[in-house]
Amino acid sequence: MAARGRRPPPRRRSARDLRGAAPRRRGGSELGARVLVAVPAIAVALFIVARGGWVFAGALIILGIACMGELFTMLRHGNPVRLAGFAGLAGMLVAAQLGGPDAVLAAFIFTLPLIFLLGQMQPRCGAPGLSVTALGLMWIAVPLAHAVMLRDLPHGDAIVIDVLVGTFIGDTGAYLGGRAFGRRPLAPMISPNKTVEGLLIGMVAAVAGVWFAGLYQDWLSGPQALLLGIAVAVAAPLGDLFESYVKRDARVKDSGALFGAHGGALDRLDAVLFSAVVGYYVWHAML
Repeated sequence: MAARGRRPPPRRRSARDLRGAAPRRRGGSELGARVLVAVPAIAVALFIVARGGWVFAGALIILGIACMGELFTMLRHGNPVRLAGFAGLAGMLVAAQLGGPDAVLAAFIFTLPLIFLLGQMQPRCGAPGLSVTALGLMWIAVPLAHAVMLRDLPHGDAIVIDVLVGTFIGDTGAYLGGRAFGRRPLAPMISPNKTVEGLLIGMVAAVAGVWFAGLYQDWLSGPQALLLGIAVAVAAPLGDLFESYVKRDARVKDSGALFGAHGGALDRLDAVLFSAVVGYYVWHAML
C-alpha cells in the first residue's frame, strides 16, 4: 500500500502538450526591443540626412542593396538578375544626386536592357527573373531615388525628417493601438495581426507627428504640415501591406535578419518606400 500523503510524481509534458499550450504575450519585451533598435537607427538617420549630398545618397545605396538582396532571396525561385538589379539601383541613385527626375528615368530605362543581357548569362532566368528584377527596381530603387531628390529640394532635409517622423510614429501608433483596441482584422489574408483600429490610430498618430514637427519649422504652415501628414499617413500603411503581401506569397515571416529579431532592412523601410515618394511630390507641389 502506498504511503499516506505521498503524491505521485508530476507527469512530464509531451511534445503534443507543448504544442497545444497557449503562447505567452510578449508585448512588453517586443516594445522594449523595438525601442532598442529604433534609438541607434534614428541617430544614424539624423546624421545622414543632416549631411546630405553623397553621404545621404551613398547610405541609401547601401540600404537599397540590402533591401534588394533580401527581396531577391525571398523570390530566389524566380532567378532574379542580381548584378543588374544592384547596378541599376546604384545608377538610379547616382542619377538622382547628379540630375533629377529625367536622369533617374533615363537610368531606369538603360537598366532594362542590362537586365536582359546579364540574364542571358545565367541559367533559368526567363521572364520570371526579369520580372522580379524589375520589381526590385520599381519598389526599392525608384522610391530611394525620390528620397535623394526630396533631400535636394529647398528645406528638403527637414521635410525628409518630417516624412520619417510621420512614418515611424504612425507605425508605432498602429502597433500600440492595435494591441490595445484592435478588434476588426484589416487584411487577414495578407497580415492577420493588423486591425482596422490599429490602422486608424496609426494614421492619426502620423498626421499628428508631422504637424508637431512642423511647429518647429516657421517656413512650413499648419495646413501644409497637415497635408503632408495626411499623405504620409495614407502611403505608409500601403507600403507595409505591400511588403506583407510579398512575404506572404514567399512564405517567410521576415525579409531578412539584419536587425535581428526585428527582421531585415526591407522590414524596416517598407513604409518609407511609399511615404518618401508621396513626400517628394507633395512638397514639390507646395514649392
